[in-house]
Amino acid sequence: MTEPVGVDAGGGSSQRGQRILIVDDEAGIRDSLETLLTLEGFHVDLAVDGNQGLDQLTRKTYDLLLLDLALPGESGIDLLPRIKTLVPEMPVILITAYGTVGNVVDAIRAGASNFVQKPWDNEKLLADIRSAIGKNKAEQEVVLLKRTLKQRVSFENIVGKSEPMLKLFDLVAQVAPSRSTVLIQGESGTGKELIAKAIHQHSTRRDKPFIPVNTGAVPSELLESTLFGHERGAFTSAVAAKKGLFEVADGGTLFLDEIGTMQMDMQAKILRVLQDKRFMHVGGTSEIQVDVRIVAATNVNLEQAVKEGRFREDLFYRLNVISLHLPPLRTRKEDIPLLANHYLKYYAEENGFSQLELSGEALRVMMDYEWPGNVRELENAMERGVVLANGPQITPELLPTQIRGNTYSTNLLEQRPDASLFDVIEDIERRIIADRLERCNWNQTEAAEFFRVPLSTLNQKIKRLNIEVKKRGRD
Repeated sequence: MTEPVGVDAGGGSSQRGQRILIVDDEAGIRDSLETLLTLEGFHVDLAVDGNQGLDQLTRKTYDLLLLDLALPGESGIDLLPRIKTLVPEMPVILITAYGTVGNVVDAIRAGASNFVQKPWDNEKLLADIRSAIGKNKAEQEVVLLKRTLKQRVSFENIVGKSEPMLKLFDLVAQVAPSRSTVLIQGESGTGKELIAKAIHQHSTRRDKPFIPVNTGAVPSELLESTLFGHERGAFTSAVAAKKGLFEVADGGTLFLDEIGTMQMDMQAKILRVLQDKRFMHVGGTSEIQVDVRIVAATNVNLEQAVKEGRFREDLFYRLNVISLHLPPLRTRKEDIPLLANHYLKYYAEENGFSQLELSGEALRVMMDYEWPGNVRELENAMERGVVLANGPQITPELLPTQIRGNTYSTNLLEQRPDASLFDVIEDIERRIIADRLERCNWNQTEAAEFFRVPLSTLNQKIKRLNIEVKKRGRD
């Protein structure tokens, strides 16, 4: 980690401790820039191409990147979106011998802070570097100050530094102290229950119960009794009276997860409780009054469900007093390194490992993946990696096959640069079949049905591709 950018007595930025990464394939250019910047007090690291540069960015924090436009493989402009996803706040200056207007426009649109043409003027280059670092420092200080003033609460169990998550934290901090009903919407695995807990923990109800219930997991015939309780003899198995979760949560918060799956008759009963704060036990005759805050969550589009007649419009408006939306992980990829390291540390400690880290290649594979299972899928991937690790690093081979699936041909070409197109295709076929076999618990019949081929054909391919078929585990 670099030291914070300092400010000298004269108000200008001090470069002491500032670290700069130079990515350029020309040794002479790298040497010249390294000499110039080192003499000016900067710490300098070098990379010869985009892959090496991305690897450095996953390992260290830099105050600025000097990036050559004409790199072998991906150009500097092509690399910029990936760089800005990985480290969005870091300024990037592109250096090139081709300083056309089109290049300048493309560079700025892609996220570059500035554009310097070869051969450069040393003093101007240094001035541009100091200006970019100083401007970025000032912007980050303003953001930090705003967050400090606006966000008076902490979210210890929720990891994220992306703009959508920071805005969500601000909104949670604002709505938590109120008594209003909250509807949390988002895909499965995004962490809706964690947000619900944060709302409760930072409300005036924090000393009272937080009661979660997955309404989609409770059979509809039992849900009413679960929520409202029952009297003895109300139904066959009701051998004793029992409180419902509304009573248990009295004074606190009741979290109704997956409320979009609730049957219409139960929706009507929930609506009455929201309106009147009263209900009766199943089989009871006396009304019970409670003071419960409702936080509901769903991965269903409730507005669409209302239009289709699957969800009551009046209940939707009762729940949707304050609406929070949890973004999917694929739209906030800058949070992936934070989340990966968070879960890596957690499961390493849980399993008694020390000094375990994520390799740069594994992180790049994770950054390229779309994460349909969101944060929950990432957590599972880290737990798997820790359990299977037999060295100091989590490498791509330790990640689930669906995550590293888009690196099939890359892996082969890295191992065998002379591999032919047919070798690459065979490698992809081998990995796809092995992946499906693993997902089917090594049930070859089920895998053959998935691929819509006879079992004999699949077995021939397994033999030809030299795929090791593992012993089936218990279902």
